[in-house]
Amino acid sequence: MNNVSPKSLLNSKWTKVSVENKQKHFVITKVEFDDKYNVIDCVITAVMSKNDYLINWRDLKNPTLWCFGWK
Repeated sequence: MNNVSPKSLLNSKWTKVSVENKQKHFVITKVEFDDKYNVIDCVITAVMSKNDYLINWRDLKNPTLWCFGWK
């Protein structure tokens, strides 16, 4: 399990385990919090294509989907 803290999400780098559309490396570019500091929205951007995707930040904890850093 990847250790992921909502406080450290912004600008963190991630590698997708299964490459789709030649997109492998991503950066968290936007994180929105509510009043109780719970994550509302998390946007991840592909490095090569600059496409943005809204994701569930808890999916980043799954090592079969994501690796922390660029590998």
